[in-house]
Amino acid sequence: MATVAAVTQLSGLARKLVEDGIIEQAKAISAQENSTKKKVPFVGYLVENKLADAKKIAHSASEEFGVPLVDIDVVDIEPEVVNLVKEKLIRKHRIMPLYKRGNRLFVAVSDPTNLQALDEIKFHVGMTTEAVLACDDRLTAFIETNLADAGESLSDLVGGDSDLDDVDFVDEDAVESENSAASDSEVDDTPVVRFINKVLLDAINKGASDIHFEPYEKSYRVRFRTDGILAEVASPPLGMSMRLAARIKVMSRMDISERRIPQDGRIKLNLSKSRAIDFRVNTCPTLFGEKIVLRILDPSSAKMGIDALGFEPEQKKVLLENLHKPYGMFLVTGPTGSGKTVTLYTGVNILNQPEINISTAEDPVEINLAGVNQVNVNPKVGLDFSSALRAFLRQDPDVILVGEIRDLETAEIAVKAAQTGHMVLSTLHTNDAPQTLTRMVNMGIPPFNIASAVNLIIAQRLARRLCTHCKKQADIPDEALLEEGFTKEQVQKGIKIYAPVGCDQCSNGYKGRVGIYQVMPISAEIGKMIMEGCTSLDVANQAQKEGVSDLRQSGLKKIIDGHTSLEEINRVTKE
Repeated sequence: MATVAAVTQLSGLARKLVEDGIIEQAKAISAQENSTKKKVPFVGYLVENKLADAKKIAHSASEEFGVPLVDIDVVDIEPEVVNLVKEKLIRKHRIMPLYKRGNRLFVAVSDPTNLQALDEIKFHVGMTTEAVLACDDRLTAFIETNLADAGESLSDLVGGDSDLDDVDFVDEDAVESENSAASDSEVDDTPVVRFINKVLLDAINKGASDIHFEPYEKSYRVRFRTDGILAEVASPPLGMSMRLAARIKVMSRMDISERRIPQDGRIKLNLSKSRAIDFRVNTCPTLFGEKIVLRILDPSSAKMGIDALGFEPEQKKVLLENLHKPYGMFLVTGPTGSGKTVTLYTGVNILNQPEINISTAEDPVEINLAGVNQVNVNPKVGLDFSSALRAFLRQDPDVILVGEIRDLETAEIAVKAAQTGHMVLSTLHTNDAPQTLTRMVNMGIPPFNIASAVNLIIAQRLARRLCTHCKKQADIPDEALLEEGFTKEQVQKGIKIYAPVGCDQCSNGYKGRVGIYQVMPISAEIGKMIMEGCTSLDVANQAQKEGVSDLRQSGLKKIIDGHTSLEEINRVTKE
């Protein structure tokens, strides 16, 4: 315990922390001086620089100054109360308005000696201000979750290397579209503009893949799909429904007067001179207004590299061998949102060299790739996949990417291209690799053409990755592990299986996603089975004999390696 003489240079909370042995005197003096110089809260400076534990600071402050200590994570915040205080003040003083009782406003603070903050809030709202104490780290996270100011979120996103003045929140040409005159009253609504910009930036910060704006009879909600799971993030007033839709449609160059049919559009968000994010936008009329879904297209996802996708070493080897063949078909299959596009783009990036001519037909083009000739198919004017493919074949291609094989005509042209010296990459919607072959037969492609054209089929899923900070080992009986598909050899070795926990670094115990793959090359034996008209089950059995892991087996390997949980693999692969 520090003596009184040792802390004569300190005052307020710093003195108490030294007396309680939470921080050394010299560090306390230095922290007090530096926080004053930098004009940041003293407690915030201590926590950010890891000079003292936030919980110990809170308990010591509560005891010394008689301010009640609350667990802010379980407080039901009143949104209308938050709006009483400007976000700038909330962030400046690291305080959070929680609720009001009569003429008293209760605010959460981490340093009860910061009387300047309380006085400034009191002057700003014209109410008596009372403080309750919260741990600084939890308070900071709480503020970010409930506010996430658009301007500061953007600065954080681009690493502080650009001014907000240099950022375009939308493609300005969209605002000057022919619809702008009719929409002035709806679009120039500053709260709506700020809300939309805030939602877009929050979605990028949180790593979301989709944003859903959904009107209902008595409510309106905004949801993010993060790591494949939807979660509600905002509930704006129902009266804002049409204004929100109008703002997004103008940003996306849609016809805001048309609310009866679905529309497609695109938004470009320029974060800095070197980075931009695209949003693919679709509207759909529902009973109570237009539901709008934005797909976030980050070009950096196409440049992750094959090592970041989650292929096992043997799977990666097979993929690269087949990708570098001079001709043939390279097919990726899986449901919507399973990462097929990223896998294909990764393959295109590997092949993208100055001596190779690459053309793609997509609906729509999701990510722009330098050095690749990309075509947006437009069936309305007769530019569909098949006509784009025909054009490509007259332009001396080496590699052709077809966004999706949907019909017999497209499939036939793609197969012929693969048989005449071109590498063709495409996707199909099937459950696994063997079913892709039978699907192509059912579409009307002769089996001998499939056997001679297809080189490799990859089936894939995306599973949420366990948070490395909080995952814990699960205790599962051996019998249950055997029932789930683990082998006796694996169980006898004493495999470790982890389960999600949840912390401030992740979402419900998960952070990010990892790919689960079935990489099936078309061997001579499988080709022979195709021509003999064998079923997908027969092909699957032969693939197993040749050492091809199915999706379930690949998922169990990811569990053993500690990447994901049994619950998650059951969610994405259990039949």
